Amino acid sequence: MTDRPNVLWIMADQLRFDYLSCYGHPHLHTPHIDALAGRGMRFSNAYVQSPVCGPSRMSAYTGRYVRSHGSTWNGMPLRIGEPTLGDHLREAGARAVLVGKTHMVADAEGMAWLGIDPQSEIGVRVSECGFEPFERDDGLHPDSPRQNWSAYDDYLVAQGFRSDNPWEDFANSGVDPDGDLMSGWLLKNSRLAANVPEEHSETAYMTNRAMDFMRQAEADGRPWMCHLSYIKPHWPYIVPAPYHAMFGNRHVLPPVRSLAERETDHPLMQAYLDARVCKSFSRDPVRDHVIPAYMGLIKQLDDNLGRLFAWMDDTGLTENTIIAFTSDHGDYLGDHWMGDKDFYHDMAVKVPLIIADPRSAADGTRGIVSDALVEMIDLAPTFMSALGCPPKPHVVEGRDLTPLLHGQKGFSRSHVISQHDYHWSEMARALGQPQEQAHTTMIFDGRWKYIRCETFRPILFDLHADPQELVDLGASDLPEHQEVRTRMDKALLDWATRHHTRITATPDVLAGQSKAAEIGILIGFWDEDEYEWTTGQSFDSLTPVGRP
Repeated sequence: MTDRPNVLWIMADQLRFDYLSCYGHPHLHTPHIDALAGRGMRFSNAYVQSPVCGPSRMSAYTGRYVRSHGSTWNGMPLRIGEPTLGDHLREAGARAVLVGKTHMVADAEGMAWLGIDPQSEIGVRVSECGFEPFERDDGLHPDSPRQNWSAYDDYLVAQGFRSDNPWEDFANSGVDPDGDLMSGWLLKNSRLAANVPEEHSETAYMTNRAMDFMRQAEADGRPWMCHLSYIKPHWPYIVPAPYHAMFGNRHVLPPVRSLAERETDHPLMQAYLDARVCKSFSRDPVRDHVIPAYMGLIKQLDDNLGRLFAWMDDTGLTENTIIAFTSDHGDYLGDHWMGDKDFYHDMAVKVPLIIADPRSAADGTRGIVSDALVEMIDLAPTFMSALGCPPKPHVVEGRDLTPLLHGQKGFSRSHVISQHDYHWSEMARALGQPQEQAHTTMIFDGRWKYIRCETFRPILFDLHADPQELVDLGASDLPEHQEVRTRMDKALLDWATRHHTRITATPDVLAGQSKAAEIGILIGFWDEDEYEWTTGQSFDSLTPVGRP
């Protein structure tokens, strides 16, 4: 054990916080993730900065809110020059390595403008969100060409799974009783076994690749942070045998929803409920068919993590590696009559977060559940602190979680923030919302969840009285609710108007700005006596440059 541990940052895509046994699921047992929580700290109020893959991840990788880094939706490039966690760690002599998914899109126009070759060392880093790509895999679509950044297709071909798109035809399709290939993109095929043995599935492959990196890193000798980013249990909802048959309808929990929600008078919420994915998942037969596959994907993930953790124990890596486990957002799965993600109920915007810190300072908090309000952007400064990088509050907006992990004072937060840009969506088209108005912002203080909806009335939930978020108080005329809405709107304004673009405001720059007179910039002094009385320095001591 050293004072500068490595960091293994595990992220599962679209994993609900409550689909783990340590978070209370009664049927889905995840003993390996539970064991991680037992030797670390589990957070019960961890929130992402957007309920969509791309912007959520860009916030995690920069430690900055969506309104600060500007990557507001999937496919929106992270602008060239936006500082990332990887940039900060490299300054401290540590590696920041990717194994898996980022959903990053490179700012090709910005690189061209600055004359940066995308294949150069700098070009690769800014194209990969600041990471050194050991292996990237963002997945494909049914008609996607083979991607040059993913070796998983090549791996499948090498194992004998040959096609123009092996990711689609094997890892994400099944075979029906007649021997026909059935795409996992169609929900009706969710209960088929994926057309690939489990040991060659994407989850198993990425687990192996993380071990490959750690073996190589031990030989390299430099401290590292490895971002092991699994693409599952994100759709397509299809899982290899035997996981496809482990769960059935009896394991599907009743949906969290009410008739009043279905009959909402809120135009934006009505547009959400009328969207295709929500209409689909609001049907109980669809839920009953898909959720067992979703649970199977999570069970498979837990088993592979068990394999990884056992290997780390055997190699001694556990003793000197902080392990953080989380998700980029959740999945509605039919709750609130909705599907996929994209809004702010807890099953979409709240995520699991477990951090196991092997340092002795964390011994007193092992197995503890923290109800502190934390955000995904807090991981960046936490990892920076662990790997010896000095704080950068002028850049990183998250807050270091180390005091919580070590049972010390020094961490506090009054609210969490999340944002969504829906200009691309069915909802925006149905409502005729232009891009500049098609966005929402959530603020949550531990009780009241307030959602500002541009051009529409706000939405408000009281999670103390209504923990399932079934009753929208956004139009309530009760004085208490009016006061809460006013207070939360003001808190949002205060947050929105804070400095968030001064990423060049280093401590030295800020210190220099307060020393204008000391360096000979004389503005407003009447004579020598006033200068000397004000500054306590002799006017004659100024260099000639400062003389009027």
